[in-house]
Amino acid sequence: MEKNWYAAYTRSRCEKKVAALFSKRKIENYCPLNRIMRQWSDRKKLVYEPLFTSYVFIHASEEELYSIKQVTTDVINIVYWLGKPAVIKDAEIEAIRSFLNEYSNVKLEEDFVRVSDKVRVLNGPLMNMEGDIIAVENNKVKLLLPSLGFMMIAEVRKSNIEVTNYPYQVNKLVS
Repeated sequence: MEKNWYAAYTRSRCEKKVAALFSKRKIENYCPLNRIMRQWSDRKKLVYEPLFTSYVFIHASEEELYSIKQVTTDVINIVYWLGKPAVIKDAEIEAIRSFLNEYSNVKLEEDFVRVSDKVRVLNGPLMNMEGDIIAVENNKVKLLLPSLGFMMIAEVRKSNIEVTNYPYQVNKLVS
């Protein structure tokens, strides 16, 4: 039986509890914890919060997933993609581990646009024009707009565009 990494979707704020139950039952798991310095009125304290809210990663075979889901009622489901449990690459889990060992106060940001996405401009002088993303920067994207046989490249704020194709949506964690 080949073991892979999968994501278990948990009830809100139950990630550490689920990870502890998995460990107690000798199920290999990983709940990435972010080191954060919290400030209260009278003190500062280092706390560990789950990096991915409502997710715990488990290393198991596909056949073991059903029994793993039954370990606790705090596991809502296993994350699926195209009707099968979504496999997470070992390299991605290792990258998360090494990144969290090196850095604290990590923040996750979901970037809704990617290079080569097709988008439509919602506001401004290029309103309703469609084009392809050729670069993504901090708060702007570079947009390739075919017009009159010329290539016009415009920098547009991310908030002023909408994606018209969604090829990356299938890769998102969906329960």
